[in-house]
Amino acid sequence: MWTTDKPLVFLANIPAMKHISKSVWILSIVSLFADMASEMLYPVLPIYLKNIGFSVVLIGILEGVAEAVAGLSKGYFGKLSDSRGRRVPFVQAGYALSTLSKPLMAVFVWPLWVFFARTLDRFGKGIRIAARDALLSDEATAKTKGKVFGFHRSMDTLGAVLGPLLALVYLRWYPTDYRTLFFIAFVPGLLAIAASMLLRDKKGKQKQASVGVSLFSFVKYWKISHSSYKRLVIGLLVFALVNSSDAFLLLKAKESGLNDASVISLYIFYNLIFALCSFPLGILADRAGLKAIFVVGLILFSLSYSGIAFASDQILFYVFFFSYGLFSAATDGISKAWITNIVTREETATAIGTFTAFQSISTMIASTLTGVIWFRFGSATALVIASAISLFVAIYFVAFVPVRSVA
Repeated sequence: MWTTDKPLVFLANIPAMKHISKSVWILSIVSLFADMASEMLYPVLPIYLKNIGFSVVLIGILEGVAEAVAGLSKGYFGKLSDSRGRRVPFVQAGYALSTLSKPLMAVFVWPLWVFFARTLDRFGKGIRIAARDALLSDEATAKTKGKVFGFHRSMDTLGAVLGPLLALVYLRWYPTDYRTLFFIAFVPGLLAIAASMLLRDKKGKQKQASVGVSLFSFVKYWKISHSSYKRLVIGLLVFALVNSSDAFLLLKAKESGLNDASVISLYIFYNLIFALCSFPLGILADRAGLKAIFVVGLILFSLSYSGIAFASDQILFYVFFFSYGLFSAATDGISKAWITNIVTREETATAIGTFTAFQSISTMIASTLTGVIWFRFGSATALVIASAISLFVAIYFVAFVPVRSVA
């Protein structure tokens, strides 16, 4: 009799797929559908917001505030997940809220309603992200974290390829009909919720109570965390201050004369590179070192931002979005893998939640500052400043951040 486990058994026999468990597969499929829903909207979101009256500055504030509100939830729910010893309920609830936010964005165009719907999406991410990454960490060892997180990131980003592709096809037939896309995106979101129902917590990990968990528990954790964790997170947060929303890169492409279809195609290309390279770079990071690959990623970020700042035609945008895709593949999943390798298993979700909470605040500042600098001094100035600072962050990682594993 054929079962759903048989394809996974077959894939597990492929050398590169070794250590990719059933739970990792399910989480990856959930993320694929969820990202398909979110990324179907992401490349058109800044264009849609401008069409309904949002300025560049207000877009920056919207993205920043949404991330900041979600950031507090990341720290709280990360600590709550560790305290209760459960992961799956947080993952399921988080994906459900993010899915619900999609059609809400199109119901009304009032600024306060748009802020609410966008924040609900980020709040859903805040509930799930620490528990999800802790679940991934539980399925790996210190020597396979790069591979496991890289595989998940590849599948997640594959959704970021398929989503914009669907948007591109739809807009080809119905140009500027952005609002309908928000309702279409609801469908893959529902598939993500359905797939998440297959997840199960490991037996014996549940705890009875969540003593001492408050909204600002992540601040308390920061005070008692190991110095190696603090050094790593400080570097990541400084970088987050210049790594603003990708919406600005899409606006730069639009500003340079690319039409809507070209901007979406560019974003699909970026995510395709991101998806294709995350898994192999994760495998390479397990061999060469997470730190080494991450630093290379920062250098690629600097190259990409400085190139996009002065790009003037579509070919150049593709070249620098290619390097930007490599940057994301070399840093996104690897940074999470790195964090889980320098904390104990019992505090994994708390450590990730603390980092992502502070990261969201940094992202709020980054998006707001980028919007202001862009408005006052132009897009090129905003991107070049970010490019320069990222190089100093790379030097900091090389000189001051050790690699320490306690997992």
